[in-house]
Amino acid sequence: MVSTREAAGSLKHQTAVPASSPTAATGRWVKGPGRELFDALRNAIGDLPVIAEDLGVITPPVEALRDSLGLPGMRVLQFAFDGDDPQNPHLPHNHVPNSVAYTGTHDNDTTVGWYASLRARERKQVRRYLPDATEARGAAWSMIRETWKSVAALAIAPVQDVLALGSAARMNTPGTAAGNWRWRAPDGFDRGPWVEQLAALTRLYGRAGSS
Repeated sequence: MVSTREAAGSLKHQTAVPASSPTAATGRWVKGPGRELFDALRNAIGDLPVIAEDLGVITPPVEALRDSLGLPGMRVLQFAFDGDDPQNPHLPHNHVPNSVAYTGTHDNDTTVGWYASLRARERKQVRRYLPDATEARGAAWSMIRETWKSVAALAIAPVQDVLALGSAARMNTPGTAAGNWRWRAPDGFDRGPWVEQLAALTRLYGRAGSS
């Protein structure tokens, strides 16, 4: 996976930060290798199993190069409800086939924790789009269902969302240096009723593949 900064860097520009700087705040944009890098990689190893993390502020030239390279971008359902813009690219009806849809990522709160922390206006937006998301635990599976329904080529839900776990199971909080990457799936997580529930959605929306 190419991160937001790496996508912007590898595709068009990259950030140069002095080695002596305690943070990246003093970095500056410099021209990167652009398409030549990806052409060289493809010539060396063939098709690239790369997902462009095109989140945040991404410029039109970066989007154009991403598309010309055929790299799938990201659509994160948790980012779809921070306003009432029907053109929000993270809303499932705006997804494109060459993309990867997520309920949330390792940098997001779990969907249960995210829903519980929403302001009233944001929660209303979620319920307008997902009428059965009436409470936090139910919202996790509503979001999974909506993600699986997407036209995106690949759909992903963190295990924490499949298990409908709260914020205590969050994987990572960006900008913090402690307490991250410690969560582990509980014993037996792959034998609960949610396994068949997820399998049923996978079959229903044609994501099971050929046998």
